[in-house]
Amino acid sequence: MSSPPSVLGTPRTSVGTAQLVRLLASRPNGRPAYRSLADALRTLVLDGRVPLAARLPAERELAAALSLSRTTVTAAYEALRAEGFLASRRGSGSWTTLPAGREVPSAGISPVDSCHGVPGGPDGAPRVIDLGIASLPAPEPWLSAAVAAAADELGGYLGSHGYFPMGLPVLREAVARRYTERGVPTTPDQILVSNGAAAGLSLVLGQLLGPADRVAVDSPGYANALQAVQRVARPVPVALAEEGWDLAAWARVLREAAPRLAYLIADFHNPTGRLMPEEQRERLVSLARAAGTVLVVDETMAETALHDGPLPRPVAAYDRAGGTVVAVGSAGKTFWGGLRIGWVRAAPELVRAIAAQRSSTDVASPVLEQLVVRRLLVDHLPQLLAARRPRVRAQRDALVAAVREHLPGWTFTVPDGGLSLWARTDGVSGSGLAGAADRWGVRVAAGPRFGVDGTLERFVRLPFTLPAAVLREAVVRLAGAGGSVVSGVDGEDVRVA
Repeated sequence: MSSPPSVLGTPRTSVGTAQLVRLLASRPNGRPAYRSLADALRTLVLDGRVPLAARLPAERELAAALSLSRTTVTAAYEALRAEGFLASRRGSGSWTTLPAGREVPSAGISPVDSCHGVPGGPDGAPRVIDLGIASLPAPEPWLSAAVAAAADELGGYLGSHGYFPMGLPVLREAVARRYTERGVPTTPDQILVSNGAAAGLSLVLGQLLGPADRVAVDSPGYANALQAVQRVARPVPVALAEEGWDLAAWARVLREAAPRLAYLIADFHNPTGRLMPEEQRERLVSLARAAGTVLVVDETMAETALHDGPLPRPVAAYDRAGGTVVAVGSAGKTFWGGLRIGWVRAAPELVRAIAAQRSSTDVASPVLEQLVVRRLLVDHLPQLLAARRPRVRAQRDALVAAVREHLPGWTFTVPDGGLSLWARTDGVSGSGLAGAADRWGVRVAAGPRFGVDGTLERFVRLPFTLPAAVLREAVVRLAGAGGSVVSGVDGEDVRVA
């Protein structure tokens, strides 16, 4: 068996037959059957519900589980191999991948070519618009200035071994000072520097959780963090209400499920952009303390406000007795995703325990990047945020206007911060839309990626981190993709009841 060159050349994990059948339960019953199955599998890969480099069940086994002929499954696998979404090797089976240099098909008159201007043409519209990542470009000239200043400082550290398991003292001081400025007095011994927020969260989970423990999580929530929780514990989703956090539901879960930890984003929640009010922060801390649950609060988006007014104090400000709230922060959304520096704010004894634990994982964080982040925090933060805010706000407003014009049936709340809209589609399956949108030149993350139980199918996340003109073009393409899904051009109608 052979396949086209792919991004991932070997399997790293596998998808069980029962799990895949469950994921395929709502696939359209299109004809021919092999094409319906291939489209459904491709959508699961593009949506992230089946990971890359995951070995799929053998053709005979999947055919029996789906009550299909083996010929049908074989044909579906062959179609995916031809498109570059499946790789195979004799003795190793078949596993998911992405085509190398994957682009929108250019043969004939493609849906993308029918948009306003030819992609990559003189209008500047990119051939593929990636709405799968909610992250901003580097903040210039501030980042370059910080890098230059950090390079000058680096010489003072070259005579040392370079390993600082808790982080550079100067960066820990700067992070502690920023917490104090935001309303929660903090000392450097409460700060541990990590390799991004994801690494910080993983260190916290590894220190505090056992495999049988439960973790209460927002639903929807941040996709990567939910995956980190699922790797080490049992997530218990708590649905966000239309207007925000449902504290009655949180009280019930904390009381009945007795989770060891709870993970949530209170500051410009990813993906919804919601901001938890102060009174709810205080109440949630009280509920967690009474249940004996540690609140792990993701503050990655805390500096992404799009207005100039006052903000609630960090959740940790209401942990007056200490020990209930652990905060995780990052330079990624505040400054640039290419700076893989984050931090954990916790009680000093927990910080020391995590630092001892990390010797078996990543040991420490890069010295130069820590110096860069310290310079950004100390020298450039206010002016950087003041300059970025109106630009991102204009991008948000352009995205909102485009969705209202081209997708009038979609509903959402316009956020006052964060980097994305959380949009309810007009009954169209988010996963089906993601698969169709990829063929129209837009990559978009469907709702189920932001949950732990396969729900949220009627939602998509739309970041407003690209220029306004590109966002408008992306929405035009999404509207075309949505119409093709419903009309059956890209498969049977996959509206969700």
